[in-house]
Amino acid sequence: MLTNWKKYSTFIDHVNILTKLLLGIMLFFYAIFIHQFDFMIYLTIIMFIYLIVMSGVRWLPLLIVIAITMFFGITSSLFMIFYGEGEHTLLKFGIIHITNESLLRGLHVTMRTLVISFYGMVIPFTSQIIFVFYSFMQHLKLKPKIAYAFMASIRMIPIMFSSFMQLRQALKMRYAVIDKSNRKGLKWINHLLIPTLSQSIRKSHRLAVAMEAKGFTNQKRTYYYKVPFTINDLYFVLLTILLVVIAYLLSIYIPITNIADIR
Repeated sequence: MLTNWKKYSTFIDHVNILTKLLLGIMLFFYAIFIHQFDFMIYLTIIMFIYLIVMSGVRWLPLLIVIAITMFFGITSSLFMIFYGEGEHTLLKFGIIHITNESLLRGLHVTMRTLVISFYGMVIPFTSQIIFVFYSFMQHLKLKPKIAYAFMASIRMIPIMFSSFMQLRQALKMRYAVIDKSNRKGLKWINHLLIPTLSQSIRKSHRLAVAMEAKGFTNQKRTYYYKVPFTINDLYFVLLTILLVVIAYLLSIYIPITNIADIR
């Protein structure tokens, strides 16, 4: 599905998934210790631009994902905004007490969430799921039997969904000649759920037998795809550092709020 969303590719599409994940984790812990409000504002803006430019995704799905991310980012800080502590009251209504300090802290938490989300969303948009497991096998020594099992299970998802839709269409035709008492309430769910689960179990068993027959074991094996570390990984590391440095310099030379410490 993510492949259908792509409009163009960038060099990040050729970066090893381990490099992306490692930098994402490092940025997560780094963002926790950022207490300068202006620094976080600029970093959020820069990561937003980075997502739009480097993801290569079409506008409509990208805007939907951004809207969902911003919604959860804002809701994650509402508790701190509504029930925070502070001296300068902005709004007080019952148990809700919004102060200037709580509002700024809540916005700071929201921007932390958005920074990690914007940076992290580029990873699935620029990575193929099959290369994720190949990279884990080749560099993290993940057992091939486990990796191939995960890849096979992921491939089974669209097959299960297709079977579900076919069964749903078939039930619509059958219900035309079946009494309503036999298709109300939980009976309708059982007519869909039980056949879908039984078909999935049968297909999973066939797949397991086929993998076993093909020799999918934990022994040493060759790989059709090689997922090495390349010069693109270095470019990606330098780009991430550059984005953070630019945000920091902008917060120093072009401050917006001049809030040095938001804690």
